[in-house]
Amino acid sequence: MNFVSLFFLAYLLLVVLVHFLLPHRFRYLWLLAASYFFYGFANPWLLFLIVGVTLVTYLTALGIHRFPKAKKWLLALAFFVSLGSLFVFKYLDFAIDGVIKLSHLFGSSWQMDALNIILPVGISFYTFQALSYVVDVYREKIEPEKHIGYYALFISYFPQLVAGPIERFDKLMPQLKMERRFDKENLAIGARYLASGYLKKVVVADFLAIAVNAIFGDVLSHDGGALFMATILFAFQIYGDFSGYSDIAKGASKILGIDLMENFDQPYLSSTPREFWRRWHISLSRWFSDYVYIPLGGNRKGKFRECLNLFLVFLLSGLWHGANIKFVIWGALHGVYLIIETLIFGRKKEFSSCWARWLGRFVTFLLVCFAWIFFRANSLQEAGTIITKIFSGWDGFRGIASIYDAASWVRLAFALLCLFSCAYLPSISFEKGADHNVYAGLCLVFAVFVIALSWALLYQGGQGGEFIYFQF
Repeated sequence: MNFVSLFFLAYLLLVVLVHFLLPHRFRYLWLLAASYFFYGFANPWLLFLIVGVTLVTYLTALGIHRFPKAKKWLLALAFFVSLGSLFVFKYLDFAIDGVIKLSHLFGSSWQMDALNIILPVGISFYTFQALSYVVDVYREKIEPEKHIGYYALFISYFPQLVAGPIERFDKLMPQLKMERRFDKENLAIGARYLASGYLKKVVVADFLAIAVNAIFGDVLSHDGGALFMATILFAFQIYGDFSGYSDIAKGASKILGIDLMENFDQPYLSSTPREFWRRWHISLSRWFSDYVYIPLGGNRKGKFRECLNLFLVFLLSGLWHGANIKFVIWGALHGVYLIIETLIFGRKKEFSSCWARWLGRFVTFLLVCFAWIFFRANSLQEAGTIITKIFSGWDGFRGIASIYDAASWVRLAFALLCLFSCAYLPSISFEKGADHNVYAGLCLVFAVFVIALSWALLYQGGQGGEFIYFQF
């Protein structure tokens, strides 16, 4: 089900209304049914996969708690089943292709057709969320959840199911269990997040996608200037796309009275690559830090091990994003960035000079954009062509100018103004004696919200394009 559609908004309204009309003891069942309907809307067979991962991790966590002598084997079982299903659906074709190419190097002529297994939406996200729960039970950081219904809801909670954020059990589960009443402030804050998310996605990201898709779809016909500009536009497209999803998820959840974690914190204002990963896809960065980097030794075993651990983590992060060598190279590049930063600056958190911080932001942004080339290019060979052209001949930016007319740029400028207005609205509070103009703020939020939806209706057939991170 597409978040950016009138159907989803009607569905969200129904979920919220029924949720607050039901007694507290039945609400988890309603949210669980709503989450499973949301996930199985396009392909009901995928429900068997998420239910399977839920049951395996639920039972192994209980076993780890009850049978401590066997907990290593039970943890291994949880990883084998969860990562095994992820491997089959996401990486099996990639692995087969790699084996075939390797065999050809030794003179074999073996061939095998791709299996073309459909990638279930959100599998990387809910698999990692389930595994973090099992590991935390194994580490005795949390008690295992005995209520299968609430645990199933923790894994499948629909606002954050298909593209995160990857929530932790000890943060989300208490909120799912607590009794919640309809709250006007939650509605106001949720509407503000929704407005911001829809503007980022429908108005900004989908608008930029027109040029990005046209230029990256025909690399040979465009010069270095157009490819450079398309790379910059893609950096903002993917930010608007992914942070827009996160805002919509937070907004929908906030209306239900449940807070999701922030997944972005102005990442393109980072002055170092390390800071970028503290601000970009925060939930994934923390997951890899807590469950891969620190168990590998982190920075506790010398500089060489620290650099090696960083590189391994970012290789895995690249592979997590997709079964393609270009994603691995994208991750490896970020690993190299952090290694160089570690060797030169250590773990220094920020520059003392304002000029140094701005220079760091400029350099970091260029490094991130260079890596985005491998992320966005349709193949590794195409990425090489793009880089070669960017560092060779430019013929202005006529490739961009031919795609957008003047009216399009005016619409984008107006949209960015709305987005800025939404981001910097006064705080909305219903408390007595509050200094803020509550109803004026609410009217502005909903006005921005309506503008975004109207834009989608007029220019994109009533819904936005697919979110980029749905493919991961």
